[in-house]
Amino acid sequence: MKSSKLLNFDWSWRLRRLGWRNRLLASPRFQRFAAGFVLTRPVARRRAKALFDLVAGFTYSQILAACVQTGLFDVLADGPQGLATIAARIDLPEAGADRLLRAAAALDLAEPVGSLWALGSSGAALRGNRGIAEMVAHHALLYRDLADPVALLRRGGGGGALSQLWHYAQDAGGGDAGAVADYSALMAASQPMVAAQVIAAYPFHRHRRLLDVGGGEGGFLGSVGAQVPRLDLGLFDLPAVVDRARSRFDAAGLAARTRVFGGNFLVDPLPQGYDCISLIRVLHDHDDAPAMALLRNIHAALPAGGTVLIAEPMAQTRGAQAAGDAYFGFYLLAMGSGRPRSATDIAAMLRAAGFGRTKLVPTAMPLTASVIIAIR
Repeated sequence: MKSSKLLNFDWSWRLRRLGWRNRLLASPRFQRFAAGFVLTRPVARRRAKALFDLVAGFTYSQILAACVQTGLFDVLADGPQGLATIAARIDLPEAGADRLLRAAAALDLAEPVGSLWALGSSGAALRGNRGIAEMVAHHALLYRDLADPVALLRRGGGGGALSQLWHYAQDAGGGDAGAVADYSALMAASQPMVAAQVIAAYPFHRHRRLLDVGGGEGGFLGSVGAQVPRLDLGLFDLPAVVDRARSRFDAAGLAARTRVFGGNFLVDPLPQGYDCISLIRVLHDHDDAPAMALLRNIHAALPAGGTVLIAEPMAQTRGAQAAGDAYFGFYLLAMGSGRPRSATDIAAMLRAAGFGRTKLVPTAMPLTASVIIAIR
């Protein structure tokens, strides 16, 4: 173990190095040199592009929103078409359609083919994932709250358009069907991309009974049930939410092996008899005190040797840092509840709740979700 004197030296050296680096990068003289010198020019250009993309990010996202709102991707999916045809189909004047198509092409969302326009590779990938398109449309609420980010930070979050969409979950009574419909539908639409990552990473077939807590309309549970036919399924969420889940299970042919339970998972006991309990994008929605109450509630419901599985985008995840503390940090702030946590944070909370072994399970796309399991 390093001595305190050595640790202080390490920090002192690092601070001096950071100060030197930042002064150098901020120097106009160095910036001119880096842009002109043949060996540093590629690095300077990459850094300049990254900085410009950061500044222009809101404009890019609004171009994407315009593509989604006009149905441009669906139109282009029918094959290459001319400007006049596209303009008529997306209900824009030709000048507006031309402006949108050129902007979309710059972002790889569309692609010119001679005098025609086709779907770009990123546009094709986005069109194949309905959940992303739903989130793009949903961002209109988030952007209202982020119009004055300093005010949002000063008031401690919430109090805006996004928190109104999510307010039913703060109500112990659970709200009514109308209050939960929009948010539940959004979560259901975006659930398949998360479910695919979790199911590919974790062998659910080793369990007999799975209870998904906070599972909404049952999107994740239905996906697991389709992949693991012998697994008994349970869903626990607010009463108005699980009412919406029943029809999904009926349509999927899963009703006979699925039980739904209505309640508030922060205060009501969870059903027992399940050897695996999952939390899919639930823990980060809650502040520390209710999140700990939830984990303790799960610990009480699981048998000895039972498993809790937590899947959500996590802070400080290599290759996905911006999704954690940047995107979800401000999304949850606007929502008025929760915070992104690192895998280390969650593991510590699980141990504090009484769980023994914890394990980080690698996923193919940690940007979408990382997975932690713990054994009771």
